[in-house]
Amino acid sequence: MPSEEALTAVALWVAATHLQPAWQHAPRLAIVAPEKRCGKSRLLDMVTETVHNRLITVNASAAAIFRSIDGDDPPTLLVDEADTLFSSPRAAEKNEEVRGLINAGHQRGRPTLRVSGPEHQVHEFPTFAMAALAGIGNLPDTIQDRAVVIRMRRRAAGEKVASFRTGRDTPALNAIRDRLHTWLQPLFAQAMETEPPMPVEDRAADTWEPLVIIADLAGGDWPMLARTACRTMTDYEAGQDEEGGLRTRLLVGIRRAFAAVGDPAMLGTKHLLESLNADKEAPWAEYGANGLTPRGLQLLLKPYGIGSANRRFPDGTQAKGFARNQFLDTWARYCPEPKPADGPAPPADVPLPGTAA
Repeated sequence: MPSEEALTAVALWVAATHLQPAWQHAPRLAIVAPEKRCGKSRLLDMVTETVHNRLITVNASAAAIFRSIDGDDPPTLLVDEADTLFSSPRAAEKNEEVRGLINAGHQRGRPTLRVSGPEHQVHEFPTFAMAALAGIGNLPDTIQDRAVVIRMRRRAAGEKVASFRTGRDTPALNAIRDRLHTWLQPLFAQAMETEPPMPVEDRAADTWEPLVIIADLAGGDWPMLARTACRTMTDYEAGQDEEGGLRTRLLVGIRRAFAAVGDPAMLGTKHLLESLNADKEAPWAEYGANGLTPRGLQLLLKPYGIGSANRRFPDGTQAKGFARNQFLDTWARYCPEPKPADGPAPPADVPLPGTAA
């Protein structure tokens, strides 16, 4: 496992599968790694034997999946080798319906419609179900944006883990599964009515809320551990998005350029481009021999409604440039500065059977 936070997240995600009808959102568990032999499939083995009502597949059609989902008692969908579904443009196009189904199933009340039967009537099929997907490399952005992401690593020399033997270890994992189910089923109404304080917002809060509710029901150290994992792991994924999202990376670079000279009211386009192109790790060198140009900058900022204009600067000169207040709303919406998280809620005194109260 990559971290203690990831271990906490997996344990809470597994427990959350036993109360799926209580949740408004069904978080995905994305188990990814840069290469083979990083333990993805082994972690999926552990998850498979401890989740509620498993439905495991390596390669299934969208029709087979949604016809296997029970709206009253959803299964837990488990997909190994998920990278084979989306690893190339051709594969992604072929499996677009599966991707759409996985995305739709994240939120309750998003059925798929199909015409079936001799009278060709339209029928609704539920899609809501928690899902774990394991694969090499990142999964599609739309899936990972709805997921708790576990980034596995290959063991280094000297790092040891216990071996897994199906016949020996599966009964113990199934016993954990049964204990979780016995503990959580009587808490269904309480879980459904709970709205815990969250350290994140928007879709990240939707995804992590079931895990935080489980932690609050467990009490003890779990509320603190859950919120720490939530904050740490979502911050890391936001950083990954900053590196991958070109426009987000640009907005962060512009904010740094303003900050580097004391956050003036205006900054000339020439100075701004010099600051952006000076970052040797940024992707702007790919825009040409001289890096990002005024035209390229305009095109990247156009979707935000931001453009340069003739400005008069304090030294009396006039030049093309940007006002800092043009970016304030966009920064707040797309790349906000980190803020302190709320403290954990008081834990509920409902221990897991077989553990100390």
